[in-house]
Amino acid sequence: MLSKAHLRELAGESGLEAIGFTNADPFDEVAVTIQNRVEAGLNARLAFTYADPQTATDVVRSFVWARSLVVVASSYLPMAGSPARGSGLGRIARFAVDDAYQPLTDAMAPLVRALRADGALAETLVDDNRLVDRAAAVRAGIAWWGKNTMAMTPSAGPWLLLGSIVTDHEFEPDPQMVRGCGTCEACLPACPTGALVEPGVLDARRCLAAMAQAPGWIPVEYRTAMADRIYGCDDCLEACPPGGQRLSISTDSRGTVDLVDLIESTDDEIRTKYGRFYFPKNDPNFLRRNALVALGNVGGPAQVASIAECLEHRSPRIRGHAAWALGQLGGREAAESLQHAAAREKDQQVLEELRAAMRRAS
Repeated sequence: MLSKAHLRELAGESGLEAIGFTNADPFDEVAVTIQNRVEAGLNARLAFTYADPQTATDVVRSFVWARSLVVVASSYLPMAGSPARGSGLGRIARFAVDDAYQPLTDAMAPLVRALRADGALAETLVDDNRLVDRAAAVRAGIAWWGKNTMAMTPSAGPWLLLGSIVTDHEFEPDPQMVRGCGTCEACLPACPTGALVEPGVLDARRCLAAMAQAPGWIPVEYRTAMADRIYGCDDCLEACPPGGQRLSISTDSRGTVDLVDLIESTDDEIRTKYGRFYFPKNDPNFLRRNALVALGNVGGPAQVASIAECLEHRSPRIRGHAAWALGQLGGREAAESLQHAAAREKDQQVLEELRAAMRRAS
């Protein structure tokens, strides 16, 4: 009969950071927490597990035969730091530099095969709205809830991707980890916008990573805080002492993006290169929008002409964020481009952005 020890051995051979076992009982307390935060508006416009908390916290709703969860974690290698102002380079959060979820799924495959070979049902859940994976990791004893809302392990801190195997095989649950953040609250002041409103509570309306994926316009009051970010934010992870132990500063340029190249790329080119990212409605203009905000923060005279071309884009959202970026950079060329665009612009929201930008650029 298949043992936990054998699955632990397979997990180690696959390079997984941790493995734990728990039952498939509902996460009732987590369901209440999610619902309370939805009612308070703290989820902003994020969907994911917020869209259906009852399903996300009760795996039996999706898999009626579920009896146990085999929960695993893998760590991803942190990448380089932030580009300097004037570089025209944007930054991607470390989890998104590569498609790390596919390697995680591949590493789980031997465990799934072993379960099925033993006659058990087994299905993999990775980055799946049908399970709050952090709650599963905590209950399976491989992590604790961090004050930054992340699942944390002693060896990798918050630099984790999580996956679970749902099975009808009944495993003895592992004890939960007797560990926490203690008195440390380094992540809270590290958040650029104060989105961590209290330990373990995130206000997604102020979270830069959430804004980068949200539809619509980036709120004006948060655009400078976006800095060079175009997708995700690592600040609370970098401030975490266990995370800092794992942090490896390198010169690998895969974590940076040429922002002008991005805004000038075709839709198909963006989808091909950044298909691992989440775009609302699969619309690459969301990434262009983010790149324009980043250019307003870390761009320079060399990028003004390319930004100005976006003032003629078919999307009002792109034209408006281009106006903001030019207003931030200022200079004669930027001011003239804004004036010419204002003379022909019909969209009221874009006009307001243009007028505000002209005041800053003059």
